[in-house]
Amino acid sequence: MHPSNNKANRVAVVGASGYGGIQLVRLLKNHPEFNVSFLGGQRTAGNHWNDITPFLKLESDYIIQRPDPEEISKCSDFALLSLPNGLSSQLTPELLNRNVRVVDLSADYRYRSLRLWKKIYSSESEKFSRNDDLICSEAVYGIPEWNQNEIKSAKLVACPGCFPTASLLPLLPFLKQGLIDTDSIIIDAKSGTSGGGRDPKEHLLLAECSESIAPYSVLEHRHTSEIEQIATSIAGKPIELQFTPHLLPMVRGLLSTVYARLRDPGLTSDDCSVVLEAFYRNYKTIDILPVGCYPSTKWVRYTNKASISVQVDTRNGRLILISAIDNLIKGQSGQAIQNLNLMAGYEQDLGLPLQTFYP
Repeated sequence: MHPSNNKANRVAVVGASGYGGIQLVRLLKNHPEFNVSFLGGQRTAGNHWNDITPFLKLESDYIIQRPDPEEISKCSDFALLSLPNGLSSQLTPELLNRNVRVVDLSADYRYRSLRLWKKIYSSESEKFSRNDDLICSEAVYGIPEWNQNEIKSAKLVACPGCFPTASLLPLLPFLKQGLIDTDSIIIDAKSGTSGGGRDPKEHLLLAECSESIAPYSVLEHRHTSEIEQIATSIAGKPIELQFTPHLLPMVRGLLSTVYARLRDPGLTSDDCSVVLEAFYRNYKTIDILPVGCYPSTKWVRYTNKASISVQVDTRNGRLILISAIDNLIKGQSGQAIQNLNLMAGYEQDLGLPLQTFYP
């Protein structure tokens, strides 16, 4: 059933019972301008939403349905797709053909080239047939603080991954201004277990990851190419960087530390802080911390904010950027709503949590 609501913007959430989908529903439930009009899923299809998520009940008695583009288009103006990589591309072309604007939280449209996606996501490419090259080239990569004008008019927005979000936000101003050597970039990032999704995985079991920190996908993480693609477009020259993720024994939160060598070794921490302030002064979603103050994931937990600090090692002219986000909100569902706000003509932070619960 498709309950009625006096809010004008009708939004379908597909993949609603995963961690990302649950966050989307929670944010939309309290949003002043959006109405959840459709809940889609595969394994949970046929179940009542309030039965499977009694901790997040909705006033309307939604039944989760299999994601059929025709049914979605009958009741929705927008679709938020929180699906495993490869699945979104099976729905998106049909939704666009039916004039449903799409925000995709998977990696299916983060690359302008379908050929590159097939190379990076080779296992998914073997399972899902795709020939939507044109759609890939027209999708807008959704960093709202950087390309809000393109997002406003987009039919399809590809939400960045959580690691790229935390790493690119502090890095891009310095690439844009040409202040760093582009062959010296190293990213060391650490994330909580919710980044692995809700499906059971052995390495995410409490007995496996508790009281431990470990790197994973060294030299192989797919977000490396995603970060490089956007960094290259901003810098105007090809960039290859080093990225190593680590798993932390906590549920949510992501901390990224970015290292690069300054072109002008005379620049100070205060100078670099001014660069960040100049780029982000008008965005409530970005906090630039005072020099010498470094972010904690706890400071941004449950919020759609990025907390960023900068330091310069004057001994060697190396720039150190540190960024903390909630991987499920600013790194995923909150950023999706931020993009949705722009597409619908609202301020990008409308209805989004900006104040943490501390401690």
